[in-house]
Amino acid sequence: MTLIAVLFPWLSFFLRGKIWIGFICLILQCTLIGWLPAAIWAVASRIDERNKNRIRHLERQMRRTMS
Repeated sequence: MTLIAVLFPWLSFFLRGKIWIGFICLILQCTLIGWLPAAIWAVASRIDERNKNRIRHLERQMRRTMS
C-alpha cells in the first residue's frame, strides 16, 4: 500500500474511501511540481491512519483487561 501511495497518491486515497481528498490529490499530482508533495501527503496520511488504528486497538485491549 505504501508503494501505491508513492506512485499513485490519488489512488491510495480512493482505496481508503477518501474520494474528495483523492480528487484534490489527483489535481495536485497532475502538475509535475505537485507530484512530490502529493506523494508525501499520501504516505504521511497512510502512516497516520495506521497509527490511529493501532491506538484504538490498544485502547480496546486495555479496556478488556481492566474489566
